[in-house]
Amino acid sequence: MNPLTRDDLLDKDAYDSSRDDIRRQVMRIKQPRRVHVGDHCTFLFENRETLLCQVHEMLRTEGRWDRADAIEDELTAYNPLLPGTGELSVTLLIEYETPEERAVALARLGGIERHVWLQVGDAEPVLATFDDAQMSDGRVSSVQYIRFRLSPAQQQALAAEGTVVRLTIDHPAYQAQAVLAEETRKALAADAA
Repeated sequence: MNPLTRDDLLDKDAYDSSRDDIRRQVMRIKQPRRVHVGDHCTFLFENRETLLCQVHEMLRTEGRWDRADAIEDELTAYNPLLPGTGELSVTLLIEYETPEERAVALARLGGIERHVWLQVGDAEPVLATFDDAQMSDGRVSSVQYIRFRLSPAQQQALAAEGTVVRLTIDHPAYQAQAVLAEETRKALAADAA
């Protein structure tokens, strides 16, 4: 997937005037890409459009649109999240109602990077690769950036209509599984191509 560049960005006025339409469009793109695994983990499969919107939103929120260094900072932060060929890129949100609940749960989820799997059809499950920057001394952040690297056979299976795709978390403190909807499988197949 081609990296995001300054040429992809709208200027502040153009984005502000189109923001509602852009956000509606991105919400439609995100809908099949959002997968809940259990009660507290949401996987959002990213693509170029979702990340471009995120860059725009960060520039808008932080009011740094007219600073060249700020634009470069956002592109530098979000380009590594683009899926490469044969990859699926995910923002994993670990969600709890209160900060206290979240602190307790995150403390128990140390080692989660060894317990998140994607299984495409009958192939061996693929272990997620976590961004090391989101982990420190066994402490887990509530937002994780992960990738699933698929073999050519897994990519082919993902592209085949009706292939069953599962996300599984088998951590001792959190066990859950979700079977992806066919609409989700189709969206992800386009990303991994």
